[in-house]
Amino acid sequence: MSEFGGLGIFFVVALIFPVMALIPAFILQPRQPTEEKGIPYECGVDTEGKTYVQYRAGYFMYALIFIVFDIETIFLYPWAVRFGTLGLFALVEMFIFVGVLAIGLWYAWRKGALSWK
Repeated sequence: MSEFGGLGIFFVVALIFPVMALIPAFILQPRQPTEEKGIPYECGVDTEGKTYVQYRAGYFMYALIFIVFDIETIFLYPWAVRFGTLGLFALVEMFIFVGVLAIGLWYAWRKGALSWK
């Protein structure tokens, strides 16, 4: 197996897994949809009032900030594994990376994106 064989296997599995999840959904879809099947419900109970609720933008800001720091951990993990062999250059690069994220967090905090109202 070549140097990138494991990565190739991971890529193939990453492509096959969603397809395998979509095949039963395609096969089991309703063939004759009716109006009764198309109405919105929650937990098997018909909804009362309007069914569309608009969420505040603050929720999306929290989600975006969570994703940013989640991606940060994805980038920090391989760096931490290879820390002993990377040297001083990689250490400085990681401090720059974390610094940019800290500045982004500080900016979001100053703009009030993290205040729960």
